[in-house]
Amino acid sequence: MYLPSADRYSAMPYRRTGRSGLLLPALSLGLWHNFGGDRTPESQGEILRRAFDLGITHFDLANNYGPPPGSAEVAMGRALKTDFAGLRDEIVVSTKAGYHMWEGPYGEWGSRKNLRSSLDQSLTRLGLDYVDIFYSHRFDPDTPLEETMGALDTAVRQGKALYAGVSNYSAEQTREAARILNELGTPLLIHQPRYSMLDRWVEDGLLDVLDELGTGSIAYSPLEQGILSDRYLHGIPEGSRAAGASPFLSAEAVTPDLVERLGALNELARERGQSLAQMALAWVLRGGRVTSAVVGASSVAQLENSVEAVRGLEFGEDELARIEELVKGTARA
Repeated sequence: MYLPSADRYSAMPYRRTGRSGLLLPALSLGLWHNFGGDRTPESQGEILRRAFDLGITHFDLANNYGPPPGSAEVAMGRALKTDFAGLRDEIVVSTKAGYHMWEGPYGEWGSRKNLRSSLDQSLTRLGLDYVDIFYSHRFDPDTPLEETMGALDTAVRQGKALYAGVSNYSAEQTREAARILNELGTPLLIHQPRYSMLDRWVEDGLLDVLDELGTGSIAYSPLEQGILSDRYLHGIPEGSRAAGASPFLSAEAVTPDLVERLGALNELARERGQSLAQMALAWVLRGGRVTSAVVGASSVAQLENSVEAVRGLEFGEDELARIEELVKGTARA
């Protein structure tokens, strides 16, 4: 029988999500990878238990995480019934809908039909009456934003979600989504954008909009699909996402120039007493503008390495300047 660590809240920083009352851990565990049918329930449970012991109280999902789609929610539901039984009130569970989940015209995007059906399916897989955060996973250009936001508002009013969020929305789309939700009486709690040293688009207006709205943010892919770790310091390793023709990371992206810059970033991280991955996570969390960063983990050791990042979130001006110089020309605005 799992007994959570008595000091699980002693080391992890918790940050207020915008102007809400919800605190999130600086690092959240994402179940995008490693929680599908290709991993054993034992290995998944080991990672989930260790995450909670380390103070990670937020578990981030989407309807189609797996593979196969939905299996990550099944894995989380299993943990909630077993290891985390009796701990639900200490845990934040989020899920999303909007990307392709099932066949036919109602299995993706932002219609009321899709979002409400998807949330009901997610709750069944999770074995829950409600999730803490329900996201529109992507902006739908063919559905009125009033309809999409109305579906989030309905989920909150029905008690199937406590908070509403959006993911992958532009700055202006986010501003309009927040306006609609505010008129409905359901504030926009949080935005989940992709953000890393090498993917900087949120700095071109989105973070300013979130500050203005009092909306929190949680960054996904802060390690840029593993590029900002020690795996690519000598090129593309066997078994990596770039070597496997991943749709999220191509071999062409790992250029000799990038590898050279990664080596210099790694040296700076060593000077800071961190691994490259730890420094990359700390960089995303610097200054407090980002509420939390989503990390994945294929093992307990990888998870523990990531959590060490919270011990060194401060940067000197010279360190930030060196990082800017090293990522110049490789970062995406």
